[in-house]
Amino acid sequence: MTLELMLAYLGLGFMVMLAGIGSSIGVCIGGNATIGAMKKKEEAFGQYMILSALPGTQGLYGFGSFFIFYTSITPEITMIQAIATLVAGLVVGVVGWVSAIQQGKVGANGIVGIGQGYDIFGKTLVLAVFPELYAIVAFATTFLIKMLIFANPAA
Repeated sequence: MTLELMLAYLGLGFMVMLAGIGSSIGVCIGGNATIGAMKKKEEAFGQYMILSALPGTQGLYGFGSFFIFYTSITPEITMIQAIATLVAGLVVGVVGWVSAIQQGKVGANGIVGIGQGYDIFGKTLVLAVFPELYAIVAFATTFLIKMLIFANPAA
């Protein structure tokens, strides 16, 4: 296996692995808050579940990025294309990891508040979208990297 292929496959791995790790941590943060909040207000489980599940989307962005790139990984890949794939993997992976954890924290605080009787589901949902925005930007960046590097015959 060539160095180019190894770098590209490493990038694909980072896309899924790092974003998936962040999502699993973020969802766990929300899930832990849900378990505590259900002791006080079990009837709000639907709201808790939505807020807990939000960080799972970052893992999906990593998985989606994988599908954007994987068909372009061939033995003919250039070093520039391989490095671009690695960078795209790091971008979506690291941003997905961090944003999922932060989104889980926002959701957990909302879950605690709802459990205490406050009517803050909608406001928490709005605030939890902010960390998501950066994961969406990172996901969109993978499209741009793919278009710029793999569509350019000089690459």
